[in-house]
Amino acid sequence: MNNKKILILPGDGIGREIVAEAVKVLHWLGQRPGLDLTFEEALIGGSAYDAMGTPLPDETVARAKSADAVLLGAVGGPKWDSLAFSLRPERGLLGIRKALDLYCNLRPAQVFAPLLDASPLKREVVEGIDIMVVRELSSGIYFGTPRGVETLPDGRRRGFNTLTYSTDEIERVARRAFEAARRRRHKLCSVDKANVLESTALWREVVSDLGAREYPDVALSHMYVDNAAMQLLRHPRQFDCIVTTNMFGDILSDEASMLTGSIGMLPSASLGDHNALYEPIHGSAPDIAGKGVANPLATILSVAMMLRYSLSAPGEAERIEQAVNRVLAKGLRTADIMQPGATQVGTVAMGDAVMQALDEEN
Repeated sequence: MNNKKILILPGDGIGREIVAEAVKVLHWLGQRPGLDLTFEEALIGGSAYDAMGTPLPDETVARAKSADAVLLGAVGGPKWDSLAFSLRPERGLLGIRKALDLYCNLRPAQVFAPLLDASPLKREVVEGIDIMVVRELSSGIYFGTPRGVETLPDGRRRGFNTLTYSTDEIERVARRAFEAARRRRHKLCSVDKANVLESTALWREVVSDLGAREYPDVALSHMYVDNAAMQLLRHPRQFDCIVTTNMFGDILSDEASMLTGSIGMLPSASLGDHNALYEPIHGSAPDIAGKGVANPLATILSVAMMLRYSLSAPGEAERIEQAVNRVLAKGLRTADIMQPGATQVGTVAMGDAVMQALDEEN
């Protein structure tokens, strides 16, 4: 039985609260046959800046590179908004993705049956949706250079960012998306803005060539990002897998999250060739930090993704997902997914309910 090392990065805001509930699940898993887990903890984001003067300490990067998987809570908050851009907590998140070369972000959007009526859209629109957004994560406009803010000769200030993609950067994330589609319903929609952005015209060309050459069994379609945003609300079930650029994926995956009823329900996996990081897609929610009301389910479901993609334990992943579904079926809800007739619980109580559901199955 091989030991697997998990690095825990609670981060800022509600990060420590929600990660604590997911760690309960990890410890439970570590006691099961076939899984031998050890844990380390490190700093990232605003908490790292407060302690060490940087949002991404070298020690955190070194530990992440040596870990089999990383579990992250969330980073950021108004406390650090006055810092120089390079020192803000979000630079820690972007920096660790870059340092680990995590170029592929998987963001599933599924509706749990008990939450069908929590979606702001009609039940007949969202029922049965099962979408995987594959987002390029380490290139594009978030990392392109030149970038910055400059003062022009006439005194005006100008901000600028650069959207760049090379063929290899496009191809490697597209290959991940095609492979994901093969494991699902063999449908892949590539989202771009090829009619006005040369970099995404190249994106469309590379994705098309790769599909024709290596994945003829996957039905490939293309869609402009503005239309994709509309279609996600109009007819979300038309989508199986979506692959897109860093910024477009950031926006569309958050939109897809609301189909499910709450951004607090969706996990994510950020994958590279050698490392992986798992995190809920919501932010640090500083307005509710410390109040014990945050929803830990997205973080717990991120552990399920970790089991599936890094720890080779798909059966355990399914067990966690089923436990979450049973807890929701019992009518337990945190504030963000509260419905009439349900029972509102806090962060710890929701985590305990998932643990009880796991124990009851045994």
